[in-house]
Amino acid sequence: MAVYVSVGMRGMPTSQWLWVITLAQPLSVCGTVHNTPQSRPQTHLESWSLQELARDTALTHPSRVYEMMTVHWKLTQPNFVVSVVGGEGRSKVRGWVREVLRQGLVKAAQSTGAWIITSGLREGIGRIVGEAVKDHATAISSVSLNKVVPIGVAPWGLVQNRQQLVNAEGSFPAKYFVSNTSRDSCFLNNNYKAFLLVDDGSVGRKGGEVSFRASLEYYISCQRSGSASIDIPVLCMLISGEAAMMEALDISLKNAMPWLVLAGSGGLANLVSDIVENVQSAPMPPPGEAEEDVTPNMELKERMAEKVKKHFPSEHDTDKLVDKLFSIYQSKDLISIYHAEQEGADDFDTVLLKTLVQASKHRVSGTTNPYADELKLAVTWNRVDIAKSELFKGNILWKYEDLEDSITDALKNNKPQFLRLFIDNGLNILEYLTYGRLEDLYNSISENCLANSLLQHLLGFRLNEANPNQQCKISLYEVSQLLENLLGEVCLPFYTSVLDLDTESSKSKSFKKACKFLRGSCIYRSRQCRHPWLCLFIWAVLQNRIEMAIFFWEMCGESVLTALGGCKLLRELSKLEIETEAKLSIKDLALKFEYMAHDVFSICYQTKASNSFKLLIRKSLLWGNATCLKMAMVADARLFFSHDGVQSLLSQIWWGDMERGTEAWKVTLTMIFPPLCCTNFIKFRKVENVEEMKPSLVAHPTSEADCHYGETVFSFSDIKHHDAEQEDSNNIRHPTKGTPVVTRNRKKQPFVITRWKQFWYAPVTSFVGNVLMYFLFLFLYAYVLLVDFKPPPPDGPAVSEYVLYFWVFTIVCEEIRETLIVGSKTIGQRLMLYAQDVWNKFDVLAISLFIAGLCCRMSNWSINMGRGILCVDYMVFTLRLIHIFTIHRQLGPKIIILGKMIKDAFFFLFFLGVWLIAYGVANQALLYSFDPNPHRVFRRVLYRPYLHIFGQIPVEEIDTGKSWNRVCTDNQTLINGGEEPCRDTSHNWLVVILLVVFLLVTNILLVNLLIATFSYTFSKVQERSDIYWKFQRYNLIVEYHSRPTLAPPFIILSHINLFIKRHLRKVPSIKIHHFALDITGKAANKLVKWETMQKENFLSAESKKLRGTDTERLKRLNTKVDGVLKQVTEIRDVDRRLRALETEMEFCTSSLQWIMEALSQSNLVKTGKVHPTRKAIVSAPLEK
Repeated sequence: MAVYVSVGMRGMPTSQWLWVITLAQPLSVCGTVHNTPQSRPQTHLESWSLQELARDTALTHPSRVYEMMTVHWKLTQPNFVVSVVGGEGRSKVRGWVREVLRQGLVKAAQSTGAWIITSGLREGIGRIVGEAVKDHATAISSVSLNKVVPIGVAPWGLVQNRQQLVNAEGSFPAKYFVSNTSRDSCFLNNNYKAFLLVDDGSVGRKGGEVSFRASLEYYISCQRSGSASIDIPVLCMLISGEAAMMEALDISLKNAMPWLVLAGSGGLANLVSDIVENVQSAPMPPPGEAEEDVTPNMELKERMAEKVKKHFPSEHDTDKLVDKLFSIYQSKDLISIYHAEQEGADDFDTVLLKTLVQASKHRVSGTTNPYADELKLAVTWNRVDIAKSELFKGNILWKYEDLEDSITDALKNNKPQFLRLFIDNGLNILEYLTYGRLEDLYNSISENCLANSLLQHLLGFRLNEANPNQQCKISLYEVSQLLENLLGEVCLPFYTSVLDLDTESSKSKSFKKACKFLRGSCIYRSRQCRHPWLCLFIWAVLQNRIEMAIFFWEMCGESVLTALGGCKLLRELSKLEIETEAKLSIKDLALKFEYMAHDVFSICYQTKASNSFKLLIRKSLLWGNATCLKMAMVADARLFFSHDGVQSLLSQIWWGDMERGTEAWKVTLTMIFPPLCCTNFIKFRKVENVEEMKPSLVAHPTSEADCHYGETVFSFSDIKHHDAEQEDSNNIRHPTKGTPVVTRNRKKQPFVITRWKQFWYAPVTSFVGNVLMYFLFLFLYAYVLLVDFKPPPPDGPAVSEYVLYFWVFTIVCEEIRETLIVGSKTIGQRLMLYAQDVWNKFDVLAISLFIAGLCCRMSNWSINMGRGILCVDYMVFTLRLIHIFTIHRQLGPKIIILGKMIKDAFFFLFFLGVWLIAYGVANQALLYSFDPNPHRVFRRVLYRPYLHIFGQIPVEEIDTGKSWNRVCTDNQTLINGGEEPCRDTSHNWLVVILLVVFLLVTNILLVNLLIATFSYTFSKVQERSDIYWKFQRYNLIVEYHSRPTLAPPFIILSHINLFIKRHLRKVPSIKIHHFALDITGKAANKLVKWETMQKENFLSAESKKLRGTDTERLKRLNTKVDGVLKQVTEIRDVDRRLRALETEMEFCTSSLQWIMEALSQSNLVKTGKVHPTRKAIVSAPLEK
């Protein structure tokens, strides 16, 4: 019968209970062990009945015990189990053994998440392990970080004071007293977390738990922990030990449990190590000579008997010990010897791993790779160094089937070093990653991860549509929805083609179709992923796995866009993350990816600028037609936009065919006198240079319009040139995919027309024209308000005001075109995108105020209100100039600083408002005891204190000692009628004090706080203002590139032209795909390969930098030192073997000498020669 007890560790929360199951009687109790104030440990117990369990003897099966330990006791499933045997009783344990247990065993158990099984008593090895675990728990900063679980298995009849744990009626608490002594004893050790007490009916006898302990270890070795790819490894350690412990060793070896013996620890450990290393068995006889095998075994047993007498001279029943030892010797392949003088305690986990691997090689079947278990163990323990040095040296032929489980384990448990090792040794990820495995990876995401919460939330919508009995797991549909929510409209949704969904259908239709599709056979799960590295990259980024995400990025194609995509995902996740530490980690990884994109693009730009420009505007099939510029924009990658290559492309687009750096006054003068564009007043790029650059950007687009755009990446004036050509033909041809586009031979246009288009179709011309016309608009607006504002109809408005109305109407038309017409998104999406820009809100406010003022000024009763609204609206229109000048290199950064300071000013106004209200109300109440006039109260409570800040202090009114020449009254009737109340002079001293305090706080404290805040903001933003300006410059360039050439009010002509072409002549728009280039076929492959080469150059440069750091140098030196120590260890091992060989040779020499002497003295051999001697053999070569 058995008793099982779980005891909480000292210092652990009292919510962890102790369980006791007594199979000898229907009793069960639970509680915790801790120290009393008198330093006496006690156990609090709570009883509950287990009568049903006591009816069946099968309850003692290890499966029920293991289930209770992991389910009821909530012990974490182990990744590794170490069972320590030996060193019990009063025998003294050697000092180096203590260090091995403290520095080696417990450290290895912490790194692997192991259970340590001992006797759990306060004697021998059990006491030392308990103290080592206690010291380790003290060093760990948090209880949750302690992965070591010590478990005691001891005989019930050996435990002292055991009757304190038994109560027939049950009790809580039941006290378990332990005498406070440093001597070894058989009390329970409160440093253990759980106890299993085995009752075999004996009292005071050791060894009653051996059979149960061996069966429990064997059962655990057949289980698997979590998502591990192997069974839980169990290793037994023998330290010292008595002769009686041979039984435990024999039983365990028969269960094929590996053993590690600490040679030199004394007792049984020395005997076993001596037998394994120094006793050699006779070779196996042929099949026909089996009857003669008795003699070698007898000789072996005789030698074993000598060893037993040597190590245990006091034992009398040596025959029984020799039989046990012989049985142990038959399984010596499962025994490894540890020499402390050769191997240190620091690498004890490596020793444990090699011991398990050595034992596993003898248990594998003939069809199984003998190194597969070793690899699985190395992956489980995350020891890539062992895998490199032992398994991937080139002498082992690995098959895909052998690596499959290890790859899954490495992916799920975040071990990128093993993935890198597998890939370096020829693993093809295409064979591994299917869509079904990808879904399993998403289902394995930790519950504490934000991505899992988001995916479960999306899964909940599908669960509502599914049958109640149907189990639904995370599928690619939820992943696709999550990525769409995070990435927005920057790219097409992921995995839609896999799920057979239409990207143009509504979300409700797609959802219903996906639910129906996933209820089917889902044959897509057996298909291989089209882009496996990108799928794994996104999976790792969503979990914020830094090292793994970087490794997958290294393996991905389109490295610049992929890094920007990871940056976008991470910054969206950081907005949803609640925990501060996790949010900072996500932001750091996002910034790292932005730096990586910047650095790789920098190398691309330095190598070949034209190809780097292609990277920025190329549509990526990998990322759903996204471009680098668009992804960088939505990812807020300001550092990437500040790169000279990006700015060079934007400047080229901005100036069109004009030379960069053309003075603004020349462009303005040419707009006033258009014939100047046909002269050399403005320099244009030579046609030859333009034509040379165009072929480098020509691709194989999918339509003629895209072909026209693809030819004009740098000169966007050609877009409108080709657009004009399309007006002559309604036939828009779509070439077959993969075939080159045949361009039409068009007649060369006259020089005047060509130069005219080159000037007027440049975005900078459109910008300058809009600026000039906007100044004229503001001048006209001011003229109407100041000079020509007529009465309502029929006397007005004036002609200039009607012109102003028409001008605003054209501005409204342009805003409508920009919002609702341009682009391929739905109307709702366009409105949301339009509202995200602050300056668009300014435009809406200005137009709304203008319409309100216009409506009010048309009536006599509201004309003054309308005039006031129009005056305020003029201010809004004027402030709109700030956005126009963000393109300026000097003004742009200052505008950014101004925006930051305005945000800081709001905090200042909050504190100022608090003081204004506090002082104003108190001041008004003290000066005037009664004043019901709201207008007068408002001015004196808020407006007058605000003027105090700027020095306008009415001393005559506040200080009653001064004369105040104002008629006042104390009559409440007159005061109610609107008369001025007289001042209250009773609290004049308090009014003066409040004024002094108010001025001190506002003029000194708050104002200086505002100045300090502005100074900090200026110094902080000034350092990066250039980066901010370059980032915002992109939006302005895109805006004016997409605008018609003419500015309001003449823009109405462009609107009419566009309406005719788009709706009447059905000519498609080209600018909806602005800043995008379609490249397919060989050109795309060539560009991707070129980008990959530049990424490899970047990684090589980073690797050189890393190798040059002091940390890496120390690591390399440490590796060399470890190699030298390993060689020294091998030399010692060779020396030991040579000594053993010398001993054997001496024995053989002695035997041969005896044979020679015997033959020489007998008559069997007759020869005239004398048998050779050692002296003659040695001297013969010397004489020669």
